[in-house]
Amino acid sequence: MEVDRSTMVRDNRQISIRLELVANKWIAQEGLTAAQGQVLLYILQHSDVGSSLTSIHQEFGCSMAALSGLLKRLREKGYVRVEPCAADDRRKLLFGTEKGERVQEFLDRAMGDLLDQLYHGFSQEELELLDCLQKKMLRNLSASMETKIG
Repeated sequence: MEVDRSTMVRDNRQISIRLELVANKWIAQEGLTAAQGQVLLYILQHSDVGSSLTSIHQEFGCSMAALSGLLKRLREKGYVRVEPCAADDRRKLLFGTEKGERVQEFLDRAMGDLLDQLYHGFSQEELELLDCLQKKMLRNLSASMETKIG
């Protein structure tokens, strides 16, 4: 039986959309979106040295404009604070606030529960294979961004 690759692409998109919807539902009780929760966790995990806009962009791959808006909302809600970088006055570093630290355990648990639900019934071998295949697809897409199609 031949696999319909177009259906696989649509299925991957649906997985991503549904994952975001479920995560948004679970995390909304803290007044955050799933994307805000993920970025806040990243900032909290790097609070010893701070996080730059560039490092977050590289980790999550979203546009700088979208990331700037997301970080602005996290600052307005009191979850993160911005400080100038001691080594470079042009750079700003992001740190979690006490309010951010108070929701860290909740976010860790919610994300863990979400991953448990997503990967329920997968064997360790299946997870390793899926990880390998996803990385291969990402490498293929990265290579295709460097070449002109057509």
